[in-house]
Amino acid sequence: MNEQYIERFKQELIVGGFSQRTLKMYLCYVSEFLEFVKKEPGQVKHDDIIAYMAHKKEQGAKDSTMCLIYSALRHFFKEFLKSDVMEEIKRPKKGKKLPVVMTREEVKRIINAAHKKRDKLILMLLYSSGLRVSEVTKLRVNDLDLEEKTAIVRGGKGNKDRLVILSEHWVREVRDYLKNRKVKSDYVFCNSIGRPISVDSVQRIVRRARIKAGIDKNVTPHSFRHSFATHLLEEGESIRKIQELLGHSNLSTTQIYTKVSTEELKKVKSPLDSLE
Repeated sequence: MNEQYIERFKQELIVGGFSQRTLKMYLCYVSEFLEFVKKEPGQVKHDDIIAYMAHKKEQGAKDSTMCLIYSALRHFFKEFLKSDVMEEIKRPKKGKKLPVVMTREEVKRIINAAHKKRDKLILMLLYSSGLRVSEVTKLRVNDLDLEEKTAIVRGGKGNKDRLVILSEHWVREVRDYLKNRKVKSDYVFCNSIGRPISVDSVQRIVRRARIKAGIDKNVTPHSFRHSFATHLLEEGESIRKIQELLGHSNLSTTQIYTKVSTEELKKVKSPLDSLE
């Protein structure tokens, strides 16, 4: 019986335009919850949800995972089943951490450490345009406007399209790369059979380049996006323009970079310390 609920929930998520990753995680946690309580959804009580979430916490689930579990169950019961069983259950608190931001020199070292031209172009694009890793893997050649040095990101987070900037340096390099690559593909970055490169592959590219460059920070593909926003802010760019380039719905999400930029101020040496 519960399999029917899960299948209908999946269809609703697909129609709602949820990303593949969100769809996968929502279905995973809702299925796991129903298996845990061994009840049909209509029989679920407030205490069942609390017991499951406590169980996950005891298993060592991170704050971010707990928030995702909460969102999955809330969407399933409130939006899909129109149940109020979660009304009095509060969203778990998520600890706020400043994102990992590289210095300009660290960005340069990691890009130069890339093994292949394709890999170098991927790292350059992550930093120069602030794209999410999933947006880089899905980028098609037809989405590029190399004359205008812009690109359209289609179906980004929240299923929204947006315009992003392209570096002049990157445009020159990618023209040459696309002209000379042997594999035919609609995608800017593809594997040996023309399929889009995977997110896992990009993560490996970043990890290899970080290690080769001797960078000790926990650099991920998303660190390039954080660095893009922080460096633009430090150069005096408008936070609202940065918000548009990143595709943030709320300005408050973008404002975390003002805190990161403040960290840079702490490195400034007071003139008093230079007095003899």
